Amino acid sequence: MTAASRTTVRDFQKMKAEGTPIAMLTAYDETSARLGELAGVNALLVGDTLGMVIQGHQTTLPVTLDHIIYHAQIVTRVTTVPFIIGDMPFMTYNISPEQAMANAGRLMQESGVGAVKMEGGASLAPTIARIVQAGIPVMGHIGLQPQSVHKYGGMRVQGRDDAEDARRLLADAHAVQDAGAFAMVVEGVPVELGKMITEQVHIPTIGIAAGPHCDGQVQVFHDLLGLFDAFKPRHVRRYIEGAKLFREAIASYVDDVQNHRFPTAEHAFAMKPDVLAALTSMNGADED
Repeated sequence: MTAASRTTVRDFQKMKAEGTPIAMLTAYDETSARLGELAGVNALLVGDTLGMVIQGHQTTLPVTLDHIIYHAQIVTRVTTVPFIIGDMPFMTYNISPEQAMANAGRLMQESGVGAVKMEGGASLAPTIARIVQAGIPVMGHIGLQPQSVHKYGGMRVQGRDDAEDARRLLADAHAVQDAGAFAMVVEGVPVELGKMITEQVHIPTIGIAAGPHCDGQVQVFHDLLGLFDAFKPRHVRRYIEGAKLFREAIASYVDDVQNHRFPTAEHAFAMKPDVLAALTSMNGADED
């Protein structure tokens, strides 16, 4: 790949083959997308996590296809290098393969993303295959699936307490691969299972709370920077306490305004002397 070209599905496959870790980050707007690209991430995911970190919901379920399209349009517009993936929101691909293909096609066409991501294992394989056959790259998502949070009774690690559940997740990984997905997110599984899945499939695995053995990692922009501080998941490493720094900066601004320390002359614009003189003269004449 070159500095001037956007990362592609083939680049993902090459990185897997060469053992080059893939760094993926969520992005939702100009700021997150631009910073992610400047930092050198390989891929940006316009994730349905925007429902929580942008819209203030408790889950990802209220996010609509229109929401994802709107945010993905921004991310694709302001970047040139990272591969862009758009999340398929809750119930936009579950009714039928035809419904899923129509919505995936709309997301690709209207936002310019390079691929779509869908949560599901073996049961979703026919839908993945149908979409891939239509020429739309699909990133799978197995393990903990946030859109199924109510089924799990919360955000719970999958495949840790029952060998049959772990075996099912291995089967899901193979099914997603065999259906034609070019990569898959593996979320919320034990380290050992993340390693087994990565070793058994030939497509890249992108881990989140799945241990260090996946072919790549994905993190939420706001988690990484400490901007979403309602809670801190165990799998998150905060590289900066952004919320604390921003609060302190805003508090300093409020204090400066209230105590007449901002703005100062250096933040203002002065009128040209001759214009000021003319205005003063005109104003004096008006008062007479």
